[in-house]
Amino acid sequence: MVLPNQLTVLRIILTPIFLVLFLSGEPALIQISVVVYLIAAITDWYDGWLARKFNYITEWGKFMDPLADKILTSAAFLGFVFIGVLPLWMVLIVIARDMLITLLRAYADYRKVAFSTSHLAQWKTFFQMIFLYYLLFIHTLSTFKEFYSTKKNLFDLLLNPSLVYYTMLFITLLTVITGIAYLYNDRFLFKKLFKNEN
Repeated sequence: MVLPNQLTVLRIILTPIFLVLFLSGEPALIQISVVVYLIAAITDWYDGWLARKFNYITEWGKFMDPLADKILTSAAFLGFVFIGVLPLWMVLIVIARDMLITLLRAYADYRKVAFSTSHLAQWKTFFQMIFLYYLLFIHTLSTFKEFYSTKKNLFDLLLNPSLVYYTMLFITLLTVITGIAYLYNDRFLFKKLFKNEN
């Protein structure tokens, strides 16, 4: 259990803590939840850096690190479903696609079969993260009551239901498209992967 793997475990542990605090309804706890989320997100960057710099690369880490990352982001998306900001069906599609591809890639790494990530898929991840941090930042700012009361019109604009809905719809469609493209473009490698298993 090298340090990068310990950080991966920490990220998994922090995920339910973040979600409970985020859904508490208490402004102070919601603010703390975002700090917890940022700490968990930093561990994702830091454990990857450690693993590469000191060659702390293990099979367990290669499997769990991307999975822990998806668990964290999925929890945040679900948090916004629970408070009525995001539609459940979109979030479930995003989570299902990301979990499926993550598990397939992890299994491929285990079987020593290399798969590349497309530029479009990288943009998908970028848009997901930017949107998620945007929602976390704006929602957290809205919990500061005095600040919110003076800027209510601005918050109404930034969290406009139509803006949020269509942005999430765009991300959902992009997520589905990249997932289908991933499975289609690498179909022969996947066939080889599962054929070799038998």
